[in-house]
Amino acid sequence: MKKRTKTLPAIITGVAILIGGIWLINESRYPNVPAFDDHFTREFLNKDKKVDDGFYEFESKTGQYTMWFPEEYQLLHENEQQYVKSDDFYERWKASSVKKHKKGDQLNYLQVELSESNADDESIYVESLFKGEFGANDPEKWETANTRIYFDAAYLYFKGTEEHVIHDKNKYAPNTYIGYVADKYSNKVIELWFDDSLNHQTNKGLEKREWFVEILNSIRFNQENSST
Repeated sequence: MKKRTKTLPAIITGVAILIGGIWLINESRYPNVPAFDDHFTREFLNKDKKVDDGFYEFESKTGQYTMWFPEEYQLLHENEQQYVKSDDFYERWKASSVKKHKKGDQLNYLQVELSESNADDESIYVESLFKGEFGANDPEKWETANTRIYFDAAYLYFKGTEEHVIHDKNKYAPNTYIGYVADKYSNKVIELWFDDSLNHQTNKGLEKREWFVEILNSIRFNQENSST
């Protein structure tokens, strides 16, 4: 009886070591970057497709688009409002840098929203979007082979309860970036927001702009689901 009692803990220990070893082997299959440290985030990423320095390919759960996802970011999923999906036509998510502000606040975040829109109303919506946030409707506009892209950025701050917008990038590096990407072959659109308001590295303005523009240009809508 005593021999059996001694054997049981040894078996349990052996099983635990085996399970731990399998877990370590599975984890070692993923890149050693923050995005893959989070199990929810890694569900969207292609571990074998590092598309550029600092980015991996992100595939929407709707199956409607892919884009570049920054490797130092993780999707927020503490509650059901942080990641929202409705069938294959709507998806909204927010991701934050794993770096933290010294006070414990999120340093910055990226928000992406997939929806559908009537192309005939595009100019009206774009004007409302940028004028509503920046007080002016003068976004940059360019096209890729499959998308139309609108972009603007500015420095936003509050004085009391009043919001102020400064467009002079020579004086203040932008802390708010907005992009609107429309598919040329369907009614699918993606709206992107990048909030860098807690990052006080003012000399990083150009670098952040290039980073955000790379993400805008990386969006690929699924043409198999597009109506021509």
